[in-house]
Amino acid sequence: MRKPSIRRRTGAALAAATCLALAATACGGTTKEDVQKEGAAAGGGAGTADPDATLRKGLTVGFLPKQVNNPYFTVADKGGERALKALGSHYKETGPSSATDTSGQVSYVNTLTQQQVDAMAVSAQDPGALCTALKQAMRNGIEVVTYDSDTRPECRNAFVSQASAEDLGRTQVQLLAEQIGHKGEIAILSAAQTATNQNTWIGYMKDELKKPAYQDMKLVEIAYGNDDAQQSFQQTQGLLQEHPDLKGIISPTTVGIKAAAQYLSGSRYKGKVKLTGLGTPNDLRTYVKNGTVEAFELWDPAKLGELAARTAVALASGQITGKEGETFEAGAMGTYTLGENGVIDLGKPTVFDAGNIDRFHF
Repeated sequence: MRKPSIRRRTGAALAAATCLALAATACGGTTKEDVQKEGAAAGGGAGTADPDATLRKGLTVGFLPKQVNNPYFTVADKGGERALKALGSHYKETGPSSATDTSGQVSYVNTLTQQQVDAMAVSAQDPGALCTALKQAMRNGIEVVTYDSDTRPECRNAFVSQASAEDLGRTQVQLLAEQIGHKGEIAILSAAQTATNQNTWIGYMKDELKKPAYQDMKLVEIAYGNDDAQQSFQQTQGLLQEHPDLKGIISPTTVGIKAAAQYLSGSRYKGKVKLTGLGTPNDLRTYVKNGTVEAFELWDPAKLGELAARTAVALASGQITGKEGETFEAGAMGTYTLGENGVIDLGKPTVFDAGNIDRFHF
């Protein structure tokens, strides 16, 4: 098996993840707008940061994932819960049962605002739909952190990204290109058409494909499985029927890549059509070992939730306000610096393959 040359080794962070099989979306991304706009001025990003300020205790931080009882977000939010307990604050989780119920997610933002939480951590289903509600929360003095999937920057104080959106987008193309010898038709199996993270990553994928190294590769279709296993399975089948010369698929969502692997594993395309993207070791271990998947990548969702919680407490304590260049200590995770538009990158993704996958259990 050929080993991808762009491999990222960040195993120490991932090794701490909980041993739970995840079957959910892997989400995150940002835009280019300035975070210090109307929304930030109304409720966050105002004032001067004091990195030496004492961390407040007794805070209540509400976690609002895209979907409750979704294994990926369960792991992420548990990471946040553990961090808040260690910091002497309180955790609560609320949210819709569907990953595409945007209006429902808006109502939960309003509920948290009415409950007067000190901060909320939100994984946005849509970049703009939550903005009015989130701006109202900030006007009420509530700190707003997005994690996994962003809103427009003016609608929150800070965004905790799984990794650089550009890095995630480009490395997935690089992984697939090495597997297909930089030649042939490829497709993308995404989540929802409105998913902030997916669209951000896909934008970088398209840009990466413009480079001379990929002149013999052609993106023929972007399909959407809506983070539903059955729909993603059917979309994979449809891609292969529509494009009989397809050489590879990128699926930047853990639901999509698992469903695609299930289809490929039982089809005549196994080993012939390459599959990569964002997945979890527990979900894809079988498919790596049986030759369906050569390599894929991801981050530690528990650490993502922990960093979201620590960012919320740092904001509520005045250590940071959401401005570029501010820094804060995130316990054993180390020191983090806010980048452009208030984005905080968790770290580099790790590539998993047959050589290392048995070292990871989440």
